[in-house]
Amino acid sequence: MLNQIKGLHHVTSMADDARENNLFFTRSLGLRRVKKTVNFDSPDVYHLYYGDEAGTPGTVMTYFPFPNMPRGRAGTGEVGTTVFSVPEGSLGFWRDRLTASGVSGLKDEETFGEKRLNFAGPDGDGFALVEVKDDQRTPWTEGGISADHAIRGFHSAALRLRDEGATGELLKFMGYEELDRKDGVTRLIVPGGNDARVIDLETMPNIGRASQGAGSVHHIAFAVENREKQLEVRKALMDTGYQVTPVIDRDYFWAIYFRTPGGVLFEIATNEPGFDRDEDLAHLGEALKLPQQHKHLRPILESHLQKIDD
Repeated sequence: MLNQIKGLHHVTSMADDARENNLFFTRSLGLRRVKKTVNFDSPDVYHLYYGDEAGTPGTVMTYFPFPNMPRGRAGTGEVGTTVFSVPEGSLGFWRDRLTASGVSGLKDEETFGEKRLNFAGPDGDGFALVEVKDDQRTPWTEGGISADHAIRGFHSAALRLRDEGATGELLKFMGYEELDRKDGVTRLIVPGGNDARVIDLETMPNIGRASQGAGSVHHIAFAVENREKQLEVRKALMDTGYQVTPVIDRDYFWAIYFRTPGGVLFEIATNEPGFDRDEDLAHLGEALKLPQQHKHLRPILESHLQKIDD
């Protein structure tokens, strides 16, 4: 069993409108845009990152906004719900705020003894807020939401699977332990991990396979401290039979990817070097930052990409 993985690093999804996506996360949810860059493989498309002040691993939601992308179809083999942590007693505030913002899919429920508010993103994305009593992470409050209510970062993510068996075994190999089971959901946790250390496995044997599009999670990333730990994880996964990519430099972290038995794309990402490697902390996410291989495209991209700052 591995001990290098500490919980979630980031979750990356897809959208069809960059401006709408930016407004939703920075205004409705009050997160900070910590990076404005482009998709490494498709530089005519933004890669937008939202999180706390510094983009701390375990707080960062990222998006590829593909213009006019059709919506995805929900199903198995994907991350169904991305869950954020908010302070105890704050769900009433969030219910009112999201209602006023025209957010759909609002639904109160209680799972594993935790109060939560489910809601949908602009593209039908599955989200929830969960009240957490002692989440000591410092929230971003410059987005117009006070510290008494502001999002702390991720709480968990829920994977929709036809059969949880093989994916559950993989996560246990990655250092997760079973915490509880209830109503067809298995809750796993990384002991001693970061504050985003929970994964829920939802078994849905009668549901069809998901089809990716706007509103779908592209991949879910797990955090390791550094490149040395990442290489240890890569070797262990490959020794177990997984087809893992070489290490890829993503400018703000190094990444490896592999497909799980349940169909979900996993990434293992380093906590280093961070989002302030090319911008001062005070100005994160303001300027368009381009990977080295795409810097020659700046004039074209600046005229082509949708304006999202006004």
